[in-house]
Amino acid sequence: MPNGPTGLLALFAANYLGAVFVPINPALKGSLLRHILSDAGAKIAVVDSSCLEHVVQHAPVSLTSVFSDNVLDFTSCNDDLRIQPLSELRGDPDGLLEDDQLVEPWHTQSIIYTSGTTGRSKGVLSSYMHSYSAVGPEAWHCVTTRDRHLLHMPIFHIGGAFVATTYLAVGASIAVVPSFKTSTFWQTVRDMNVTVVFLLGAMATFLLKAPRRPDDRKHSLRLAFIVPLGNSGDEFFSRFGVDVYTLFNMTEISTPLVSDANPAKPNTCGRPRAGVDVRIVDEHDCQVPTGSVGQLIVRTGRPWAMNHGYNNNATATAEAWRNGWFHTGDAFCRDLDGDFFFVDRLKDTIRRRGENISSFEVEIELLNHEGVREAAAVPVPSEYTEDEVLVVVSPVAGHSLDPAEIIAFMRERVAAHMVPRFVRILGELPRTPTEKIQKHVLREQGVTPDTWDREAAGYVSDQSKDGGKL
Repeated sequence: MPNGPTGLLALFAANYLGAVFVPINPALKGSLLRHILSDAGAKIAVVDSSCLEHVVQHAPVSLTSVFSDNVLDFTSCNDDLRIQPLSELRGDPDGLLEDDQLVEPWHTQSIIYTSGTTGRSKGVLSSYMHSYSAVGPEAWHCVTTRDRHLLHMPIFHIGGAFVATTYLAVGASIAVVPSFKTSTFWQTVRDMNVTVVFLLGAMATFLLKAPRRPDDRKHSLRLAFIVPLGNSGDEFFSRFGVDVYTLFNMTEISTPLVSDANPAKPNTCGRPRAGVDVRIVDEHDCQVPTGSVGQLIVRTGRPWAMNHGYNNNATATAEAWRNGWFHTGDAFCRDLDGDFFFVDRLKDTIRRRGENISSFEVEIELLNHEGVREAAAVPVPSEYTEDEVLVVVSPVAGHSLDPAEIIAFMRERVAAHMVPRFVRILGELPRTPTEKIQKHVLREQGVTPDTWDREAAGYVSDQSKDGGKL
């Protein structure tokens, strides 16, 4: 289901019954949809009419009933599947029965499938305590019962499902819209009296690169979580008058890192919150010195406050939870003040001529260019072994981008070995429904015919430790 009343009612109804809620991206089709439907083992599906044909086509034997709107005109060739109108689910509130068994905090509340990049999506097993711990008052300490959260993140994502259930549980409220839209964001905030919002870093960038308006500060929004923070915090606060917080979280964990208001350091993810232990470790799970880069691992003091495994995937569960810590797969470092900084996804690190390059750091610098709306840095094979750096950028409306100028811009801001060799310009970068850039798609496409190669173009820069041309 997309964001809206029916999807939320299905979520809350499943919680009320103690059933397991498995939200699925309505855009999915083909083998990926078949994989999730089969792996989840669901018996009942509540389906938007736009998805009905795909769900019926890929329904596993476990699925016995599908409820949807506009089913009267739908013909199915699956005789074993009951297809019924949504109205069949609407009952009399006075006829609700008492539960014969209480829902406990450690019971499985949801299975949310993470975006697969190199393999099949994994179903994260989350308890009621997990969802509460992820966005409740201990983690998102700055939210109060008087707040209203703009729920524009999809309910098949923890930014939608966890926020919806936990905000209501703690007495706050939510304002639900179908999705994030730059052009209507501020008017939506005003119309719905929104006070809190979660913004992916790209969303904050889109808002900051929109033309300035006289009413930029005339709204009800008091705080925004921007993740990742990048360099946008100070500008967002000064332009819109909104306190900025940042944090680190993923589907499997429960916000182990969170900042205070308006953190002074760009790119920070904050510090460990109470009730969570974090370490930065090497490949043997040994802690690395302060300032060194390693993988972030996490554990909580409270039982069930994080995921309890991957559905039907004991191997992935054992690998992620080895030595009693959950392994995030993300490279981090910590400074002398105790602030944590995201370096890269381990699988996104670029290795060029003996140097490790953070794609995240390259992207942050690209976004400082006034004409760059969105950016991604990915590795592509090099004829000299290891990788070369390919950056893919899209322009701000009304701007044009010149690859050579992009290279000159980056030369002034990053080390010589981080300057991209390849530049590709697209109108829009491929994104997931949660606005994350699909870097695996760009990696697979590699150096395309429309990609600019500075070496082939004869673009020569200063001498560097690369031994000549950049």
